[in-house]
Amino acid sequence: MSEITIKMERPFVEELFARYKDLIGKDYPGYRNHVYRTISYAMHFLGNAQEHERLVETAFVYHDIGLWTDHELAYLEPSEAVALADNIKFGLGLDPELLRGAIHWHHKISSYSGPHREVIEACRKADWIDASKGMLRKGISRDQIQRVEAAFPNLGFHDTLLRLAKDYGGSTLVGGVKVTLGIVKW
Repeated sequence: MSEITIKMERPFVEELFARYKDLIGKDYPGYRNHVYRTISYAMHFLGNAQEHERLVETAFVYHDIGLWTDHELAYLEPSEAVALADNIKFGLGLDPELLRGAIHWHHKISSYSGPHREVIEACRKADWIDASKGMLRKGISRDQIQRVEAAFPNLGFHDTLLRLAKDYGGSTLVGGVKVTLGIVKW
């Protein structure tokens, strides 16, 4: 696989985030870097094809947003709803089926094989790399993952997920079960 491209600046991502930065609050730096890491991985899987960049950027800005907009541990559907509404409201012009699919299937355990497979599968693999902190590499080298993580440090993102599981679920254990049942797709 070719060398990974790391874009430190993504103006469209920042434009999308501007609407939610205050809502995400203190969790913003960690979530932002998670989004940048996952975009880097997904675009690598897609050969950095420009025709996919805007969709991938949008999908990852919104993929976990329901944690903050709806305070839900089962946040996939709320995240999809916010993304689809903003796609219309702000005239983003993205294929709604593809946008919804990239968000809906990003926690699927096994490979995705439905419509829009190339993009959705790239997003799925990218999120699993980051969710596992690089333990799952999906064909990307350790060195490339380390380079992406150095460019966009974790800044407590995974700790944020544990805190939100406890806050929304009543305990880390109960919240963890709710998250797993609510977001993992088979």
